[in-house]
Amino acid sequence: MARLHEYQGKALLAARGIAVPRGGVARSSHEARVQAERLGGPTVVKIQAWLTGRAAIGGVKFATDPAQAEAVAQSMLGMKAGNFAVSEVLVEERLEINRELFVSLSIDDAARAPVLLLGLEGGSGIEDRAEAVTRIAAHPVDGIDRDALRDRLERSTLPRELIDEVERAIHAVFRTARECEARSVEVNPLVITKDGRVMAADCRVTIDDYAVFRHPELGIEIARELDHPPTALERIAYAVEQADHRGTFYFAELPRSGKPDERLIGFHGAGGGGSMMSMDAVVREGFTPANFCDTSGNPSAAKVYAAARIILAQPGIIGYFGSGSGVASQEQYWSAYGLAKAFIEMGLNIPAVIRLGGNSEDRAVEILETACRKLPAKVEGYRKDDTPASVASRFRALVEARKRDVPKMSRHVPTFVGKASSWSLAIERGRVWIDLSACDSGATALIMRNSLGLFAESKGRPVLAVSEAEAKDKDSEFIALEVECARAGRPIVFVDMPLKGLDT
Repeated sequence: MARLHEYQGKALLAARGIAVPRGGVARSSHEARVQAERLGGPTVVKIQAWLTGRAAIGGVKFATDPAQAEAVAQSMLGMKAGNFAVSEVLVEERLEINRELFVSLSIDDAARAPVLLLGLEGGSGIEDRAEAVTRIAAHPVDGIDRDALRDRLERSTLPRELIDEVERAIHAVFRTARECEARSVEVNPLVITKDGRVMAADCRVTIDDYAVFRHPELGIEIARELDHPPTALERIAYAVEQADHRGTFYFAELPRSGKPDERLIGFHGAGGGGSMMSMDAVVREGFTPANFCDTSGNPSAAKVYAAARIILAQPGIIGYFGSGSGVASQEQYWSAYGLAKAFIEMGLNIPAVIRLGGNSEDRAVEILETACRKLPAKVEGYRKDDTPASVASRFRALVEARKRDVPKMSRHVPTFVGKASSWSLAIERGRVWIDLSACDSGATALIMRNSLGLFAESKGRPVLAVSEAEAKDKDSEFIALEVECARAGRPIVFVDMPLKGLDT
């Protein structure tokens, strides 16, 4: 589920007739002061972070004047809330509240229908007062059961003159959820102020991942559930996933302690359960994963290559640990090709241990280890019978034995790329290059053996055996050819697939 910040959710509610406090978002303490001056009078300043219990961590504070609002915002911006730092605060008029209600519209997966949860005593800690919450059925099209809702409100102690307004607000919550294709819209609290206004004092909105593309107006960058605004690398990874649907690719950066002795590593999993088990194993060896990554569902070599490049772009990592389920049905050699290309291209200088359990695991391990044997750092492959714990232990030994003073990794592009004497072909996500000046009979034969039918021989030189249109989406096959040539000691093929945001 993609989440919205409070101020974004309130804008949706306000557009559908629910009153919200006057206010605005601030990204600096000066902006907070300006907002407070505009509002006049007492204000409340709230961190914009995707977590509950903000008040308990100092994320909700009151201010009596603009100077105090500025100081409060200064203390909040940059503070840790969950896993990442706060970059925005919401400055609103302070309400004089007489009563709080709890309103939540969400999808009941078991019933395959929306459901309304209504508590006439809302506020913090509502989760611990389940007996005070009424469940009211809703229809995907027709909305909340009007008779049941009206009956519940009529039997409450709400002021008679406000029941109609509260009812309208609750129906507007449903309308917001339906029109935005939300998984949930929670207003906690929906308040009645001392001067008799019904207002949404706070809200939480999550949007169905699969509906995000239909709602560009929401400004959601990544249609996934994160506990923080997306980082630069997460944006790059999401763009890769959106452009290539062969298998799955999930990447998320994880929090860092910032301590000098923190041992950060890149983590690359394959399959949810096995990945989590493998992550536990490497954590027990004293490492801190800088990220979580999963490439599974038979991913292309190109997608695995991109994942490895993104993992290696994280600053401060001292090793690369890859391990998945061990019983994956996908052909592991495609992952081996993608990893090998990334490691060779970047001149890998940190130890890498990769557990490639599953179909064709022996071939995959051989490809990875032989292709990477001349790299500055050790690269080892393992199979499904090698337990995550034993592989993690070996990884620790390699990291502890590594050389400390190594140059920074940088992407290596062969000198024959871009030359008029080289053969090249545009493919879906880049361009293939072959150094024709180095193509003697042996090199040409090498290309023939490993091109999976993409090339034929003509006058001692390799020529494309399929149409350019047919070759356009063969990025994984070209990557395999590049790695096989490198394994043979003849690096005459290069697949140039720059990642936007990393290489441009």
